[in-house]
Amino acid sequence: MAFRPLHDRVVVKRLESEDKTKGGIIIPDTAKEKPAEGKVIAVGPGTRDETGKLVALDVKEGDRVLFGKWSGTEVKIDGEDLLIMKESDILGVVV
Repeated sequence: MAFRPLHDRVVVKRLESEDKTKGGIIIPDTAKEKPAEGKVIAVGPGTRDETGKLVALDVKEGDRVLFGKWSGTEVKIDGEDLLIMKESDILGVVV
């Protein structure tokens, strides 16, 4: 991918949710909620603090992250649906 986010922004690809419940009920596409879990594809260099020093981001490429339901801006890059969001929109990293 030839895209690099600026400052403290992160590019995330949503991970698809399960098609059926634990009980075996199949969920149709129209009833599914957008997944709030994704994989970090690219990260910006970070932000600058009050002294002008660059502060790196806590997330890195390849991390699985959780984010809010309405977080980020949906974009299409190279035919792929992705989200661009600030690092502060990310709730945590799945370990």
